[in-house]
Amino acid sequence: MARHLTRTLLSGITVAAMLGVAVVSAQAATLHMAWSQDATGLDPHKQTAFSSLRLLELIYEPLVRVDASLQIIPAIATSWEFSKDGKELTFKLDSKAKFQDGTAVTSADVKASFERILDEKTGAAARANFLSIAGIDTPDAATVVFHLSQPDVPILTAMSDVNAAIVPASEIKAGSIGTKAVGSGPFKLDKWDPNAKEVLKANKDWAGGATGVDGIEISVLPDEAAILAAMRTKQIDFALLNDPLVATLVPKEASLQLNRVPVLAYHVLQLNPSRKPMTELKVRQAISCAIDRQEVLDTASLGEGKVTGPLTIPALATDPTQLFCYKRDVEKAKKLMAEAGFADGFSATVIGATGEPPTAAAEAQVIQSQLAEIGVKLDIKMMELNVYVDAWLKGDFDMAIALNGGRADPYTMYNRYWTKAGNLQKVANYIDDTLDSQMQQGRAETDPAKRKAIFADFEKHLAEMSPWIWLYTSYSYTAQQKNIAGFVPTPTGTLFSLSKVTIQQ
Repeated sequence: MARHLTRTLLSGITVAAMLGVAVVSAQAATLHMAWSQDATGLDPHKQTAFSSLRLLELIYEPLVRVDASLQIIPAIATSWEFSKDGKELTFKLDSKAKFQDGTAVTSADVKASFERILDEKTGAAARANFLSIAGIDTPDAATVVFHLSQPDVPILTAMSDVNAAIVPASEIKAGSIGTKAVGSGPFKLDKWDPNAKEVLKANKDWAGGATGVDGIEISVLPDEAAILAAMRTKQIDFALLNDPLVATLVPKEASLQLNRVPVLAYHVLQLNPSRKPMTELKVRQAISCAIDRQEVLDTASLGEGKVTGPLTIPALATDPTQLFCYKRDVEKAKKLMAEAGFADGFSATVIGATGEPPTAAAEAQVIQSQLAEIGVKLDIKMMELNVYVDAWLKGDFDMAIALNGGRADPYTMYNRYWTKAGNLQKVANYIDDTLDSQMQQGRAETDPAKRKAIFADFEKHLAEMSPWIWLYTSYSYTAQQKNIAGFVPTPTGTLFSLSKVTIQQ
């Protein structure tokens, strides 16, 4: 691996000033990177914004990871094994794993991390994924045994998420999680200037081996057109792009490469079934019938994606044409509105986050126009991301335009919303016995064919109840200079493989 090279930063004084990059030649093995949304916090157990997760996954590590084929692979743990009855899960930890303060990662840190996640006071984003954990034993520093109240097929997938990152027990005790970042991942957070820049330095003690670069300097540029301009002048080596309008321009640049892969994340119109008149099933169904999902996709995202139902995992997803009202039917929508007592329509507000996704405003505008045809007067309220996330987590909205993360397992993906113990029930504001039962059956079932049937029924029921209106899945876009090697895009959208990228001379 080339670890030292000469980088010549070319012209572009205005963009250079925005990036804080001097227009001079410099010796550095640093990857210059840009994205349009900054992290909203540093606590890996609490963060839900994509921008936060993409940063934190370079600093923190979970026990295991999911690779580009959605297979479980080692991270802090080198091996794992379920007992014959499926009620014990034993991990062996990598003896070389160290936190970035130089201390070893031990079973005590794993136990403390999961106890923190399970503590309701923490407000952990993934708490509902781990409610089967009845106890945790640490027979030695390198061994962790999770005792489960029932067989739990998806728990390994849940443990691969950065929301299940292992943090130092000492930092938990000190109450410093979120105020500073001490992980065991490939990079250390050297500097964070919110909404401007992050500076990451290679973790020389990372158990995963030497990183391909000595560091990553990330510039936050809300205008993705400015990011592309900086790439044209070679001031930026690598960029995460969210806007398909910008991403589709990258292949026209001879010096640049676009990485474009379908992702499990989904664009969705979230209704709030706890607020009138969305409390009425027929009103929610009318909204579903009134929306032309393909038009939303074509208008907001240039057709870059495909219409989807709730499940986005290719092996488990139902053909959307088989789901309730996925073919637009305005007359049926009007009939349902009348039957619910709202023939004259109603007024509501839809919230969206500025820039995450960049298509949010356009999606809201198309939906506003479509719903007007059945008398729904929709007011659009765009918010800064941190304000939106706060409102979203409280369920403080009539409707919300959202881009939600997908997972490699449907239970891991949805239990926090659609089970009675789900820790994001305030966001979903809907649950029924059928959904909860289907989720619990799918969680415990080990036969792949039976699991697929269970989750197919779950998907059909969820689409028919219409608490949310699933729209489409899109792509993960990253752009890079052609001398950048080693990045592997994945369906989960992770940037973890930046740990092994190199800059070729």
